[in-house]
Amino acid sequence: MLKSFLKFSIPLFLLVCFGFRVLPVRGQVLPLEQKNTLTGDWLVKKEDGSQLVPFIAGLHTDHHALHQWLSVTQAQPFEVGFAAPSGLCLFLNNQLIFKADSAANYTLDLNRFTQKAEPVEGKYLLSVWHPTQQPNVGSFRNQPRETATVREPGERPVAVQVREYVNQNTFIIFMLLIGLLYGALRVNYPADFSSLFRVNSFIGKNSLDEGLLAKPIGALSSILFVLAFSLSLALLIAAIHTNVQQIKLFNRLFPVSEADITTKILFYTLLIFVVILLKYLFLKVMAFIYGLEQLVQVQYREFIRSILFLGIFLPLVMLLYLSLNAMLPEMVLLVSSLAVSFVLVITLLRVFTTVNKKASVLNLHLFSYLCATEVIPLAIMLKLIVFNF
Repeated sequence: MLKSFLKFSIPLFLLVCFGFRVLPVRGQVLPLEQKNTLTGDWLVKKEDGSQLVPFIAGLHTDHHALHQWLSVTQAQPFEVGFAAPSGLCLFLNNQLIFKADSAANYTLDLNRFTQKAEPVEGKYLLSVWHPTQQPNVGSFRNQPRETATVREPGERPVAVQVREYVNQNTFIIFMLLIGLLYGALRVNYPADFSSLFRVNSFIGKNSLDEGLLAKPIGALSSILFVLAFSLSLALLIAAIHTNVQQIKLFNRLFPVSEADITTKILFYTLLIFVVILLKYLFLKVMAFIYGLEQLVQVQYREFIRSILFLGIFLPLVMLLYLSLNAMLPEMVLLVSSLAVSFVLVITLLRVFTTVNKKASVLNLHLFSYLCATEVIPLAIMLKLIVFNF
């Protein structure tokens, strides 16, 4: 069984890796008349400090300052947006023009600072420096400039708005990966798959001791099912956060550019996977403190059963995102957020119901234990995932 699974998964892994290699870099749609723009041509100083050489990401890892020559048209603003950790500094011709006092997303008009700096052969040197790490220049983006049009008397107004479209190739590749992963699990672990995703098993009273739920969480099939769910939820969270583009906490924990969707999805997948596995240890510790060790197995198994069963519907929400996000972004964002909230809240209610069959949750001691292990973590997750914008 394991050999057939590996035989199935190795070509899948190669397909995904190849798919990521051929994906185009996410570009920006800018007005043709917008002259003030950043490029990807960043520079670093040579070790002797004599001249600037092109920056190579994998080679110049020890440089804390990156530079770029800019041609600035005074008749237009030069607005750039970027995600900055605390302490990031920007210089124009070696003059300090900005310092980030906290980790956040910023927008800056560079044209306002050119009046106090003398150009060098008609250009200005923009320098990005951080005292302890290499700046994430991949987050620097041009802010599209709205075009002002003159209307003739009686002419109907036409709103011209430059919109930046998200490259959905990454989401499509991950959707294929999720579909193939669930297919491989159904072929190689049919009994475990059936025990999780049958409606009768989901609502049954004695199904917590059957199939996958009877196995330890460290079993290969358990890890693969949790990994499939983690990838599904991570994909939807990445889609929500790509729409919102104002997630300060994750920029603080893991500074990546908004364009790097693949890195976000992989990071969220790993984070969700680790949280699910560590919850068992968390329940063990809290149950020991409250003296309720006999509830740990029932509580954790119900948590796993509910969250994996509901997670099978998350790819359907992603299909809705891929098909309608360009036309109805606000509605898709609302539906995606409600889907994540639904999965988490329903899981919480089912855990309460299952534990209540063992002991009454009206008991203040048990109720406080459930609040500490279920309600408070749920509130934190909803705040970070759904209500962070």
